[in-house]
Amino acid sequence: MSTAAPRRALVIGTGLIGGSIGLALRRDGWYVTGRDRNEANAERALALGALDAVGHDSDAEVTFVATPVGAVSDQVAEMLATTSGLVTDVGSVKSPMLSLMEDPRYIGGHPMAGSELEGVDGARADLFEGATWVLTPVAGTDDTAFATIRTVVTSLGASVVSIPPDRHDSLVAVISHVPHLTAATMMRLAAERSEEHRPLLRLAAGGFRDMTRIAAGHPGIWPDICAENRDAIVEELDSLIEALGEVREVVAAGDRDRLLRVLERARRARIALPARVARPEDLVELRVTIPDREGALAPIFTLATDLDVSIADFEIAHSIEGNEGVLILLVDAELGERLQDGLTGAGYRPTLHRIE
Repeated sequence: MSTAAPRRALVIGTGLIGGSIGLALRRDGWYVTGRDRNEANAERALALGALDAVGHDSDAEVTFVATPVGAVSDQVAEMLATTSGLVTDVGSVKSPMLSLMEDPRYIGGHPMAGSELEGVDGARADLFEGATWVLTPVAGTDDTAFATIRTVVTSLGASVVSIPPDRHDSLVAVISHVPHLTAATMMRLAAERSEEHRPLLRLAAGGFRDMTRIAAGHPGIWPDICAENRDAIVEELDSLIEALGEVREVVAAGDRDRLLRVLERARRARIALPARVARPEDLVELRVTIPDREGALAPIFTLATDLDVSIADFEIAHSIEGNEGVLILLVDAELGERLQDGLTGAGYRPTLHRIE
């Protein structure tokens, strides 16, 4: 039996996401300490096995800040001041964190996972299996810190993409914030109609249920999200309103051909949503020479995200002599040449190898 001490993590905020992180880390052998502004929540997390102990761990290797969005900034700053390890968070808005990202120990994060269940009682160790987890490196991000956080996150079952903080907030408004507000609005309209036509909600079929499922999520988190990401959400709501207005005109005019073009374009986009790489034999290896200095990883991982190429795994081979290293990337075989071409266009000299 191994006598090595377990790795240690600290979780701040023991709700659905924080509790799921704790469960997943403990499943993998970590010792997890946690706390919550509501002490009863932390004690419940302990009872459910999401924590080993309630309290603070100043020597934790990684601290996850999993508080409501409005409290993330203050908690990240406090953890940077009171712990010696790396700090990340799970908040869905990143622009307010830009000044904190100047600290090399902090890497912004956002798991795109959730549940209609609320609080730590809905937490699951497998919540992040197959989910996308966004990391938001900046120009001065420490490569070792980024690599460590990425490795820990992928160990929870998530697929990592890297996006600059400002772009993250715009994109998440499109794929998360505005859809939630839209679903909530559709449910409000349906509820209002049902007051006049009681059978309406009983007749709600699969399509309506699928589109409005996210409206069942906990409403308490949304005022903070909308306040923190107001500009991006308003911009995308304006775009949605404009697009719905165009569809209204098409329907009102009875323009069948144009309506079919709109629906077919949407269908193609939906079918083209990327699937996760599943099998090692479907991967290729890309080797990229990089300068042996901090901040070398962020532009490469961001470029991969821009090209819609998922990086399944990576490692860095540091040179004993000189000031260069080699970044080894494992990516979907069908997308290897796309990333190779993109890296070449960005001034790198990548080589692609099939995995035997």
